[in-house]
Amino acid sequence: MTASLLLPALSYIFGWGYFISWSLSFYPQPLLNYYRRSTSGATIDFPAINILGFAAYFISNTAFLYSPEIRRQYAARNHGLTPTVKLNDVAFAAHATICSTISMSQYFPQIWGFEDRGRRRERVGRTVMGIFIGSIIGIGGVAVVVASYPGDDVVTGWAGIDVVYAISYVKLVVTLIKYIPQLVTNYNNKSTHGWSIHQILLDLIGGFLSLGQLGIDSYIQRDWSGVTGNPVKLSLGNSSLLFDSMFIIQHYILYPGAGKNEHSESSRLLDAEGDEAA
Repeated sequence: MTASLLLPALSYIFGWGYFISWSLSFYPQPLLNYYRRSTSGATIDFPAINILGFAAYFISNTAFLYSPEIRRQYAARNHGLTPTVKLNDVAFAAHATICSTISMSQYFPQIWGFEDRGRRRERVGRTVMGIFIGSIIGIGGVAVVVASYPGDDVVTGWAGIDVVYAISYVKLVVTLIKYIPQLVTNYNNKSTHGWSIHQILLDLIGGFLSLGQLGIDSYIQRDWSGVTGNPVKLSLGNSSLLFDSMFIIQHYILYPGAGKNEHSESSRLLDAEGDEAA
């Protein structure tokens, strides 16, 4: 098989491979929460900020893939090339937004019937709320500038693609900080109990495959602007490798027995309560 056939095939396999891996990574945590009937140990900030990030990712990917005008403007700024966004990128973003919304709903015990056990209702942190508000203001500001200063030259002037980039940069910001609250929580608890390591392992695999597809697509085009022109996908893959490595270190090296011990203690307590009730 020649390179002209092999590389597109590899790109296809890597693309849908990362879609499957990253999509599956959204299930272990809500399933763990449902099994435990609790969200303790997992912060509400993670699904909350994911909703914002993946919604922005879906909108920007959809524009790059399906909008003729945005694709024309992209080509004008990138040597006539087309965006490296693929159908699997749009499908992943849509699926991720839905899954994040479901995960977020689990922090409302009355919806799922979780046992609150006297816990104070967790609220989204100020940092996350600040990002929500800042994102809206930022996108709105860019939209106003584009509308106020329309330019004939897409390359040097303001254009609709700049609004799309502004939306995509929301996902970029979210990607760079979304894992930090959970890392801090694990550090404070000296445990990863309640935080699913399986989602991290799947996320890590997806990161490798996503970067692989991006690199292959840019190589096929013989122009690495396909990488720089898709900074969000690039940051998604790299941040997955970085933060997932940190979570793996926490789970398997720093606090390897903490989660097991807590789980065993919880099981004994539940067994004891059952015996008393009997």
